[in-house]
Amino acid sequence: MKKTNYLMVLLSAVLVLVAACDKEKVVSADGLPSKAQTYITQHFPEHEILQVVKERDDLKTSYDVYLSEGYNLDFDKNGNIVGVEGSKKLPDSVIPSSILTYVNANYSDYFILDWELDDRGQEVKLSNGMELQFDKNGNFQRID
Repeated sequence: MKKTNYLMVLLSAVLVLVAACDKEKVVSADGLPSKAQTYITQHFPEHEILQVVKERDDLKTSYDVYLSEGYNLDFDKNGNIVGVEGSKKLPDSVIPSSILTYVNANYSDYFILDWELDDRGQEVKLSNGMELQFDKNGNFQRID
């Protein structure tokens, strides 16, 4: 009887883990939240959406959007932008103004290739490979 109970508990735990595993699914551009669609139209009007991947990770949903010319956008489940990465200079319109002003004043020979927002703050990667950390309000903190 103890063995049966043990096996049932073990089987239940395995099922919970399998259900919580990462899941990725390719969806159409129409599957993006409208806020994300508006963001893309506003900041990347010349670029074609190549692929949209909806991800579920630990009960969080996010969207990875791949655009033409090597741009990759990350959105949260509500369509809020949380990251922009490019193989070329990012459009100035996607960078918070305080961060753009700081980079233009202190690193005018370089441009921003990557911007990311997380719970701790914001980070940009410059064309020279340098990574700069900012708080959530866009105030410079340090070089990473």
